[in-house]
Amino acid sequence: MVKSDDFDTTVPLPAGLEISAVRRAIDYIEKELGEFIELYFEQANVFSALVGMFGTKALSQYSQFEKNKHPDIAAQRFPDLCRRGRVGKLKPNDCLESKASKRPFAIQSHFDHAGWYIVWRYLVDPLQQIEAGKPVIIWRVDVVFLRKEDWKYEGSTAGAAGGGRTHTFGVREPAKKLKGTAVYKRKDIVVRGSKPIPLNGQ
Repeated sequence: MVKSDDFDTTVPLPAGLEISAVRRAIDYIEKELGEFIELYFEQANVFSALVGMFGTKALSQYSQFEKNKHPDIAAQRFPDLCRRGRVGKLKPNDCLESKASKRPFAIQSHFDHAGWYIVWRYLVDPLQQIEAGKPVIIWRVDVVFLRKEDWKYEGSTAGAAGGGRTHTFGVREPAKKLKGTAVYKRKDIVVRGSKPIPLNGQ
């Protein structure tokens, strides 16, 4: 259940993004992604992409940000969302990128653009031990403004022999950078051993 006291109203948010929109987006993601739970066990990276995409769809519906009108740009570059009504060249403050991660702090991207980022931290609970009716739980939402210098290049490990991944950019010292950016954090979830787990340890 998305509780009011799990939100931090002191976290800076971009103009046009309100806590009420984040709350509704969490509800939407948790409800809709429950139908795709099998995909998580088959293709976890694809599932993470879906979490980010559903976050984009929800914020486009519930906030003053709208989906990028040029889907080829949003899919391959940046941003997923822009402030509604903006015309011409976008400024970093008008951009909002929707990302998802199972990990507590990491943020990765294929580009090092400056702008606002919203990160949906999720966990999968197929037995619904944490909360009945919710096999997918958003346990924390980070909202942070990142500059180009906040990113570091992470080279590709793919090669002719096969395996590895393509190049990405990662945020420098992510735990430090994300301090004070959690607009939402469930109090019944804690991080232990770099993993989110229920406070009761089950």
